Amino acid sequence: MTDLDQRRLALADELAVLMRRAGMSGRRLAAAAGWQPSKVSRILTGKQAVSDDDLITWCAATDAPPADAERLRDELRSIRAEAARWSRQAAAGHRALQEDMSALEHRAHRIRSVDLALVPGLVQTADYARALFASLARIRRTPPDTDEAVRARLQRQSVLYDSSKAIELLTTEFALRQPVGDRAIMAAQLDRLRALDGLPAVRLRIIPLDVPLPVPFLHGFCILDDYVLVETLHQDASTTIADDVALYGRIADQLWETAVEGDEARAVLARARWA
Repeated sequence: MTDLDQRRLALADELAVLMRRAGMSGRRLAAAAGWQPSKVSRILTGKQAVSDDDLITWCAATDAPPADAERLRDELRSIRAEAARWSRQAAAGHRALQEDMSALEHRAHRIRSVDLALVPGLVQTADYARALFASLARIRRTPPDTDEAVRARLQRQSVLYDSSKAIELLTTEFALRQPVGDRAIMAAQLDRLRALDGLPAVRLRIIPLDVPLPVPFLHGFCILDDYVLVETLHQDASTTIADDVALYGRIADQLWETAVEGDEARAVLARARWA
């Protein structure tokens, strides 16, 4: 569960407190608000987003003190602003997202990147990143700021040379065999991965195709110290909740143990080169 999810549920809990203090059931509140009872249930369980009008109506129906009503409206505005942040950035293109990620990586002491279907962004070549950003811009229908996004992604990679950091990159043989761009782009990308051996802060591991996974690998994620970021096609999700960070840490640990590095990783890279 992300920080944003937690905040939404906390807001729902506060609405439930207002309802109980007013001595109202969900059905009675729905009748007072002119809603279907199912709407009250969905709001209380976090299954329906609360609009500003919904919040005003709820506070009026439960005779909430003005100070409480204003505080809840401020929290709702903050939640909505956070939820819209990624969408606004993506709507402007991919450069801003790369710059945000760069700031997070430069502050972090330990970076753990786990990718199922892609080469980790920190070690992508310019041509691989360009093909990826161009594809994402088409599917997301966002401004094609591909060159700016590529430059920002390459600037992120300066952290690879910071010996004070611990950087663990985990990807799969599937990702190395799945072309992004043409064969020449993939060949250069594989060469780039082979060249990581000389970077003391970086460890690369690869999960071979024939290795059973110890946990479901539903999506990639990145752990930066005690912060977890998961990016999807329509938004990103982040969390600093200790239990969530620990969960992703356990997943990363188990997947890391199934992967290979050193000579075995170079053998996987060789197989992918000639696949």
